[in-house]
Amino acid sequence: MRVHDLLGIGLGPFNLGLACLAEPLPDLDCVFLDAREELRWHPGMMLPDATLQVPFLADLVSLADPTSPFSFLAWLKETGRLYPFYVRESFYPMRAEYDAYCRWAASRLGDTVSLGREVTDVEWDAHADGGSGAYAVHARDVRTGATETRLARRLVLGVGTRPHRPAVLRDLPGPAWHSADYLDVRDALLEHDDVTVVGSGQSAAEVVSDLLASARPEVRLRWVTRSPRFFPLEYTKLTLELTSPEYSRHFQSLAPERRERLLASQAGLYKGISSDLVDQIHEQLYRRSLTDAVPPQLVTSAEVVDAAYDGARFRLGLRHRDTDEDFALTTGAVVTATGYRSEVPTFLAPVADRIRWDEQGRFLATPDFTVDVDDGGIFVQNAELHTHGFVAPDLGMGAWRSSVILAKVLGHEPYPVERRVAFQEFGVPAELARQAELPVGVAR
Repeated sequence: MRVHDLLGIGLGPFNLGLACLAEPLPDLDCVFLDAREELRWHPGMMLPDATLQVPFLADLVSLADPTSPFSFLAWLKETGRLYPFYVRESFYPMRAEYDAYCRWAASRLGDTVSLGREVTDVEWDAHADGGSGAYAVHARDVRTGATETRLARRLVLGVGTRPHRPAVLRDLPGPAWHSADYLDVRDALLEHDDVTVVGSGQSAAEVVSDLLASARPEVRLRWVTRSPRFFPLEYTKLTLELTSPEYSRHFQSLAPERRERLLASQAGLYKGISSDLVDQIHEQLYRRSLTDAVPPQLVTSAEVVDAAYDGARFRLGLRHRDTDEDFALTTGAVVTATGYRSEVPTFLAPVADRIRWDEQGRFLATPDFTVDVDDGGIFVQNAELHTHGFVAPDLGMGAWRSSVILAKVLGHEPYPVERRVAFQEFGVPAELARQAELPVGVAR
């Protein structure tokens, strides 16, 4: 049986970018499987005015290979949109553009991509590949139910993150949905006379803005978050330098408990709302206040601690995190815009003993994104937030991570891997550390 050098499971932007960068390499045999029959990027939040929060250079390949035929600019040229994009004078593509671009890139990969293949189990076959061993990946055709097995020396997991709800909101009956499904349930939401959005990030803000624009005047809109404010995404230049290889190395060097505390303090660096959208919502609220529409209600520092549904309305019990007061609201429908979380796929259970885990049962990734005990057999993409920092989900670091993975697989760098890109230092500079060892008044 054919043994692939690398088999990717999942085909979100990160594994898709890896596939595009691997495609022209003559010494690498790759295949990528995805359970979906058609690739769509966050279809439930494909609002017509939504833009990416990163510039177009954060596409699948450009920051690793700006000459790649899989670049966003190549897609614009092929589809006749290059000059309109140029005249638009914005670094930030529309989300719908990025979605179309990703599907275009996947269509150019031919047999490297196999859609409609749901991976069910991964096993280690010690006798495969001439006795060197290989991973046996079992998959099911989602249309026919037929099963197939592929062998690969290495795996790269790119199954993405899944919609997350706090436990108190997880299994609510009735009209309660995650923002990931927003467009599918939007019409049903708009039939209610009272709608509550829980969460404070970009997705929550996009839902609130859309509801402000489309809901009937008599609909009561509520926006509730446990955060102390509706904070904007911090996007200043020196802050952007934190999305860099050297900051990720600094983060990895910290003790796990320090990493957890640091991540908790960095929400505004990767979970905030774009400043344009914050201003747009304020303008919508201002204009609505000039009409006889029911005033929206925005409540910060309010954590949902209890939830119940009586068949007609929800009762949300809340606690104010500043004052420790308990209060409640009733509402007809709930949208939980509470983000996404990485989960360990169940298909890895047969090879769990071949994977390194941390004390919380999460992947323990090395600097080059391996998680297997052999250090080079299983890689992860966007499942290393806790080890590598908030650069893990950042689209702008995807091509760099793919370059690191390809270098590890091949033993050489098909794409130069940057080690230092920032002006600032994130740890103690070596020369300053040496100064601490010298007597006062002596410099070197």
